[in-house]
Amino acid sequence: MIFNKKGPLKGDINIPGDKSISHRAVMIGAIANGTTEITNFLQGADCLSTINCFRQMGIDIFNDTAAASVIVKGKGLHGLNKPKDVLDVGNSGTTMRLISGILSGQNFPVTITGDESIQKRPMDRIMTPLGKMGVDIKSIHGNDCAPFIINPTYGHSHTQATKLKGIHYNSPVASAQVKSCVLLAGLYADKATTVTEPALSRNHTELMLKEFGASLLTKGNTVTIDPAPVLTGRKINVPGDISSAAYFIAAGLIVPNSEIRIKNVGINPTRDGIIKVCKSMGAKIRLENIIDQGGEPVADLVVSHSELKGIEISGHIIPSLIDEIPIIAVIACFAKGKTVIKDATELKVKESNRIDVMVDNLSAMGADIIATDDGMIINGGKPLHGTVVDSKYDHRIAMSFAIASLMADGETKIKDAECVNISYPEFYKDLEELIQ
Repeated sequence: MIFNKKGPLKGDINIPGDKSISHRAVMIGAIANGTTEITNFLQGADCLSTINCFRQMGIDIFNDTAAASVIVKGKGLHGLNKPKDVLDVGNSGTTMRLISGILSGQNFPVTITGDESIQKRPMDRIMTPLGKMGVDIKSIHGNDCAPFIINPTYGHSHTQATKLKGIHYNSPVASAQVKSCVLLAGLYADKATTVTEPALSRNHTELMLKEFGASLLTKGNTVTIDPAPVLTGRKINVPGDISSAAYFIAAGLIVPNSEIRIKNVGINPTRDGIIKVCKSMGAKIRLENIIDQGGEPVADLVVSHSELKGIEISGHIIPSLIDEIPIIAVIACFAKGKTVIKDATELKVKESNRIDVMVDNLSAMGADIIATDDGMIINGGKPLHGTVVDSKYDHRIAMSFAIASLMADGETKIKDAECVNISYPEFYKDLEELIQ
């Protein structure tokens, strides 16, 4: 797909529903009793993978794609059926890691796989804590990656899996996927299950489990869940995804004379690092119409072109913006001075090695950027020019370079640009509608 320098961008935009929350609403709805109604559901490929997996296990799920509305007919904690085939999560690491926690408490064996990218992503980070809980989980190729098989730990009967062991797990990484996997397995444990992280990761799972009736307690970076006899179906209105909003935040900041209102964006404090970082760089971002939506704070973001300065981004803020670092790297190219990104080794095990891919492609566009072991250093202010960008079929890479192209002289070609369908199928259309 070909992109050219454009601008300014003006107008209002409604972004798709939050990917993390859409996943969790289907999963928790499936193991709750009764009906869960989900509005503003993200119709991206990853979330559809979650729907397909639970349909394979006998859950009735009605998806009105035009209305972005989903109805899940939950069957309770032990209401899932053995799938007839291997569960395929496609490109969705969230589906694979979270569903593993739920499947650990079932009374049937199941094999889980995904696409070529997923089969390279580390799964030992969930296999280790699940093993401590008594789960029989094995990587089929013995490389701690998918595909893997989860076998139930039977008691006296083959109709009911033995309860898992409640544990206190000190996670070596601040990862919402790891934390969520353990907490979901904790629903099936014999006693309370606790997870402590080195820094607080996004807390959508905790908030939603509480909405459905689970008993959780959070203190600092530690969360404890009690075994849950009953969860009850709810109505969930999914806020707009701040990770998708990030590309329009960037466009509004770097393209002269731009002003964009991004409506109904989730601003959960475990996810709003992009706003904090941009404001530290001097960004003009206003939050308006702030409301609480089922425990999730939501607001309109009004973004205007700004004079930006380089900063250091590191430490405890990193988990709250890990998915936004590629677009932050683009923003930093237009800031005065040096931007240093540290403590972001997690970027190496996403859909691609996002450190190397961003550095290679931005360098090819003329940016002054170098990779480090745990991030990158960007000296802003160098003019960008068009080039051929290899997205590595990573949706966040493709969207980041679509924004970078708005300020690059000449033509930018993005390979496999259609990979945005994973999280934001209407991205290019929405971007075009804002361009004056």
